Amino acid sequence: MKPQTKSTTSILPFNISTTTLVLVLSFLHGIALADDHVHHDTNQKFLQCLSLHSENTFISKVIFTQSNSSYISILNNLKQNLLYASPEYRRPQVIVTPFHVSQIQSVLKCARKHGLRTIVRSGGHDHEGLSYVSEVPFVMIDLINFNQIDVDAEEKTAWVGAGATLGELYYKVSEESNNLLAFPAGVCPTVGVGGHLSGGGFGYLMRKYGLAADQVIDAHLMDVNGRILDRKSMGEDLFWAIRGGGVASFGILVAWKVNLVDVPSTVTVFTVVRTLEQNATQIHHKWQQIAYKLPEELVISAGLKSVEGKRTMVAIFSAEYLGGVDRLLPLMQERFPELGVRKEDCQEMSWVESTVYHRAFNAKENLNLELLLDRLSYAKYYMKAKSDYVREPIPVEALEGMYEVLYEEGGHNIYVISFPYGGRFNEISETATAFPHRSNKFHLMYYAEWYDDEESQRVIELDRKLYDYMAPYVTKNPRATYFNCKDLEIGRNNFGDNYTSVEEAGVWGNKYFKNNFKRLVDVKTKADPDNFFRNEQSIPSRVRQGSRKRNH
Repeated sequence: MKPQTKSTTSILPFNISTTTLVLVLSFLHGIALADDHVHHDTNQKFLQCLSLHSENTFISKVIFTQSNSSYISILNNLKQNLLYASPEYRRPQVIVTPFHVSQIQSVLKCARKHGLRTIVRSGGHDHEGLSYVSEVPFVMIDLINFNQIDVDAEEKTAWVGAGATLGELYYKVSEESNNLLAFPAGVCPTVGVGGHLSGGGFGYLMRKYGLAADQVIDAHLMDVNGRILDRKSMGEDLFWAIRGGGVASFGILVAWKVNLVDVPSTVTVFTVVRTLEQNATQIHHKWQQIAYKLPEELVISAGLKSVEGKRTMVAIFSAEYLGGVDRLLPLMQERFPELGVRKEDCQEMSWVESTVYHRAFNAKENLNLELLLDRLSYAKYYMKAKSDYVREPIPVEALEGMYEVLYEEGGHNIYVISFPYGGRFNEISETATAFPHRSNKFHLMYYAEWYDDEESQRVIELDRKLYDYMAPYVTKNPRATYFNCKDLEIGRNNFGDNYTSVEEAGVWGNKYFKNNFKRLVDVKTKADPDNFFRNEQSIPSRVRQGSRKRNH
């Protein structure tokens, strides 16, 4: 697959002079950039550099400076977390929305030359906003136009542009395979493929097929020198690192090639809610003991949530089974009778319909597949997430202690959601990819979501309190967490361009990557020794910045 979209509107049918491009870019640039911390001259030189290296790609059509009338809408379209939408957070000096690899190469070359950090955004779902926020001046490459998906249903593979969303991928795979193929990844359809697969990626097919990253078989990655590498040319070490280790530390991901997986024509879903009066606590405790041991065709997630204005809780169990309801019900009666699932609780549907069902908060109607293609009209909100891994069931009394935290003011904004491991997921080695968390029984996330900025401090502090409370009941040494649930509170690199040692970065790196962290550092040191691709939680290079001359 060529790493670009089908659009040809960004290629000029004639040659445009460098002088003309400089004038166009200067006009776009305006009198000065809004950021007082960056000298105007640096940005002007960066823009002029782009004009000199982009003569045949009409790059002025995809450049947006802070003085451009479209700048704010482009910046905010994919800002999924309102927590980082306020003007107090540093905005990119320039946004580039490329259609072609050559445009990304030009941005990379000029950003390196003029000392501007480069950040890449594919879907905008980074929990800490690191795909569109930085502490130092930066250029943002938004890959929204790199959304081509080429499915080969016969070979059961697909090439997927980094800017495509999970929803777009699910829709295309189902369409091209007559609902008989799927891709095992996350629940939210607006998540960008580029980052999701690079951190791992799990959902309701995980126990049958493992992570999304486990299905990656090739990639197109732009390295720090602007070269496009595939699996063969990048080598197995780098290919290992970008599957689970976060691609943003190593280069710019242009496209993934993935295996597609078989699914039956009918899957069954259910969602049941149990109150404390219906033994929610005891049922949740039983779920912890058996969910990871169920047949791999069945995934049951378990959620806990307090009820606003009341001192009570509900437990929410949502499931997907690769098969019909007539096979599911006897299985549930045998293995998990405490949940009391009935036929009327269940719905049979195609796999692709189930992706809408789970995203639409288990709606029993309006399973409109077009929702998978809509990346802009979902409601946005403030959010904060922290996560843990669990190896032994959390005692009933500990669950009841958790409730006390969630009963506090603002606690109804926090959803405690657990996904069971086991099956194929646990059979894969912890060193097969950079994702190391294979030996646990389930993943636990404290997901806070709210709509009023005035609640932000209270909800964040409560989420923090809940995380602290849970320390005795989760993994230790390190207290592990999932890289795609990015959390800067567990540690961060030094501010700006100050060097971060491997030991300093290990404070957070060992929690995300365990014993794989040191290998990731080795790969980083070889692939990007001068640490150009960096952010607040990027893999560090062993080479101290400034200790050797950069090759521009």
